[in-house]
Amino acid sequence: MTTNGKIALVTGAGTGIGRAVSLALQSVGYTLVLAGRRAQELEKTAALATPSSPMLTVPTDVSKPESVQALFARIKEAFGRLDVLFNNAGTGAPGIPMEDLSFAQWNAVVSVNLTGAFLCAQEAIKLMKSQSPRGGRIINNGSISAHVPRPNSAPYTATKHAITGLTKCISLDGRKYDIACGQIDIGNAVTEMTERMTAGVPQANGTTMVEPRMDVRHVAEAVLYMSSLPLEANVQFMTVMATKMPLVGRG
Repeated sequence: MTTNGKIALVTGAGTGIGRAVSLALQSVGYTLVLAGRRAQELEKTAALATPSSPMLTVPTDVSKPESVQALFARIKEAFGRLDVLFNNAGTGAPGIPMEDLSFAQWNAVVSVNLTGAFLCAQEAIKLMKSQSPRGGRIINNGSISAHVPRPNSAPYTATKHAITGLTKCISLDGRKYDIACGQIDIGNAVTEMTERMTAGVPQANGTTMVEPRMDVRHVAEAVLYMSSLPLEANVQFMTVMATKMPLVGRG
């Protein structure tokens, strides 16, 4: 397979959306760097790659500055540049009332979803602004939880609302370095994380309901489109969701 000469980093690349996006990016010629906490899952993603263009796997805990710095040092050493960062790593807390959450449960979500995205963006900006040709693109995985919450989801929803602010800040501060930043808000893609929806999940009106899901390839195709634009153009925000999920309307 012919590569396009561009390097892409996907965090949370071992499963679900991260795996689908990694394979989609490689299919159009990107050289992929896969980051995530579980080395075994990263290797499973890499095993699905085209043999002529192997993926570089770098076990990483995005919540730890030293781990993220080591990741980007590896990228700089191996490739000398980065063209696309998909900030995808994320986690959630138990679906229990806010008042019953421990600080540790809250902090674990904030550390991965928000601090992790910031740390990766920070290192990406340092590399992108100094490389030649200069610039690159950062795509943050927001979630429809960046718009409205589910019941008992304070840590996850708060971090995803914060990602929207972070996306805007990166867009503004990255302009002078030819760095574009956009956000994709995903609703009910078929992954391990949404498997519980097939048995029913709590709704705002106190009921439990099975929610429709969509093929994860639609997410991958959306990220491909966002990545394909020249740096003079940007998808600032995009929502891709299962058509019949109960997001729009009064519950």
